[in-house]
Amino acid sequence: MTTLPVTPSPAERGTSLLELIVALTILAIGVLAVSQLFPAGTRSQVQDRLRTEAIQFAREKVEQLELTGWSGPDLTVGRHPAGAAVEPLGSLGRSYQVDLLAAPLDNLKRVTVKVAWNHVRRCSLQAVTYLRK
Repeated sequence: MTTLPVTPSPAERGTSLLELIVALTILAIGVLAVSQLFPAGTRSQVQDRLRTEAIQFAREKVEQLELTGWSGPDLTVGRHPAGAAVEPLGSLGRSYQVDLLAAPLDNLKRVTVKVAWNHVRRCSLQAVTYLRK
C-alpha cells in the first residue's frame, strides 16, 4: 500500500519567521509605550507627597500661631523669619507674614503661611487665617 504525502491546509500551517518578527516588533513597541508611563507616575507621586507635606506643615504653623498670645513675638507684624530666610523642613521651606488689618477690623491679624519646595519646578502653597484679639 502506498501513502500519498499529506499537505497541510492553510489553517494547519505554523507561523512563518516574518510573522513572528512582526508580532514581536508590535509587542516591543507596546511595552516601550507602557514603560514611559512609570517615570511620569513616579514624578506625580513625589509631587503629591510634597504637596501633602506642605499642607501639613502650613496647618501645623497655623495651629501653633492660634495658641500664641495676641502680643507674642511670633505674631508681631512682618515676615517671619525676617528677610528672605525660611524655616527649613527637609526639602521644604516655610515662612509666614503677619499683617494687622485696618480699622474697623483692627482687632484682627491676617497670617499667611507659605511653604515652598523645588521638585522639577518651583512650587509653593499658602494658608491664610485670621486671628482675633
